[in-house]
This record gives sequence, structure tokens and C-alpha cells, in this order.
Amino acid sequence: MVGTPEWHRDLAPMINCLVAHLRLVLAGLAGLAVLGADLACAHPHVWVTAKSEVVYAPDGSVTGVRHAWTFDDMFSTFALQGIEPKRKGVFSREDLAPLAEVNITSLKEFDYFTHAKADGKKATFTDPVDYWLEYQDNVLTLHFTLPLKVPIKAKTLALEIYDPTFFVDFSFADQEPVSLAGAPAACKVNVQRPAAPAAAPTQKLGEAFFNTLTSSSNFGAQFANAAMVMCP
Repeated sequence: MVGTPEWHRDLAPMINCLVAHLRLVLAGLAGLAVLGADLACAHPHVWVTAKSEVVYAPDGSVTGVRHAWTFDDMFSTFALQGIEPKRKGVFSREDLAPLAEVNITSLKEFDYFTHAKADGKKATFTDPVDYWLEYQDNVLTLHFTLPLKVPIKAKTLALEIYDPTFFVDFSFADQEPVSLAGAPAACKVNVQRPAAPAAAPTQKLGEAFFNTLTSSSNFGAQFANAAMVMCP
């Protein structure tokens, strides 16, 4: 097996911090000045524009959810530190594959920020497949599919995307935030965004509060982006 590249070992703690909230690891890393005062302010620290696709099998059962998460330009620049593309200025899937692996590994503890209920009962996902990173227009987009442990036929499927510690702020894309792939013709989806600007309630809370939050916390649920799929 080929050993882990030096830049990959250096980058992993940074991604773990930004995604899995190991904030102290950031100290001393190259590019910390880019984030500067933001790290000392209230949450969130990373912004993601999300598009999701609910995937159906030919028999009408839901098989999983396909995500495309576009990170803000500051995080994208920070995450690319130390990566040397084969073509100058052009980051291919191959160049970004180790970084994609780090992202996916870091997200596991947080259930990939994805929660679903089918007809009111919790739906369980397995580990992601078909994951890769794309770099375009100066931002990174993480693509991945979350398969359901068992395909489900349901009249209602409730989907929520949020970070329980609100280190990452998710916002559904303005255009086609949630779509259905292969769904029965009568199925429809309604999207619900957070009622208020996500940052407002956090301005009075300091980092000491957020440092106590973990993957089992529920603070970020109030900022969830939600979708309800209904199939008669």
C-alpha cells in the first residue's frame, strides 16, 4: 500500500477541525491568518450551499440520498493548502481524492449531517459511496451518495440537513435545492428553510458554549434545512 502523502497527513487535522470540530488542531497551521478573527467570533465558521437528490429504485422504493455540497470560498482556499495539482491551477478528481477521503471520514461521526424519517420512523444510512470533490469557480463541491441500509417504500420521507454543533451552516441552493431521481410520477417535494437568519441567535453566545457541543448535541437542529417528500 502506498504511504499517506505528507501533505495529506498535514491537511487531515485541519479538515477534522473544520468539519469534525477539533478546533485546537488549527493552531499553527499554514493559512490560519486567512480565517483570522472569524475563528474568535460566534458560530458558524464554514458555510455550505447544499443540493440534494432523493434516489428511487424502479419499484418506487427510496434507495438513498445524493448530495452536492458547495463550500464557501474561504474554506475552499484553506482546504487546498499543500495540494499540488498535476496541471497548474487545475484540480482534478484524482488530485482531490485524498481530500475527499478526509472529508468523508470526518463526517461519519456526525452522521453526514443528514437525518431522515420514513412515515415517521427513523431511516438509517450506510457509509457513503461515489464520493468525490470538484473544484470550479474557486470553490470546492463535495459530491457523495448516502445509501439507505434498507430501501424503503414510504408515503412520506422527511429529510433534514444540519450540523448539530452549528460549526457548519447549511443553506439549500436557491434553484432546485431538492430533486427526485426516478420517483413515481405522483411524488412531490416541499422544501423548508430556517425561519430566521441562522447567525442571529448565536451572536450572544461565545466560543466556550460552542466548545461544549458534540455530535450528540441538538443545538443545530433549529437551523435545519428540511424537505418533505410525499408519494400518494
